[in-house]
Amino acid sequence: MPIVVHLDIMLARRKMRSRELAERIGITEQNVSLLKSGKVKGMRFETLERICQVLDCQPGDLLEYCHEDAPGAPNTDLEP
Repeated sequence: MPIVVHLDIMLARRKMRSRELAERIGITEQNVSLLKSGKVKGMRFETLERICQVLDCQPGDLLEYCHEDAPGAPNTDLEP
């Protein structure tokens, strides 16, 4: 997927654990983990807004579009 999630980087910059973020934005720790790993297909704007409020950041600090053909882009091919 060409959208890369940098939630783990922002958590480290703010010296905050996933558990604290989950409690403060009202979602489960498991969902925070899924967001950090980029294994989600979508996110509510309300959730994104709460994350940005708690981490004092912009959506662009958390999400990056990476063109699939760019060098170093994650490989999304299903073939081995």
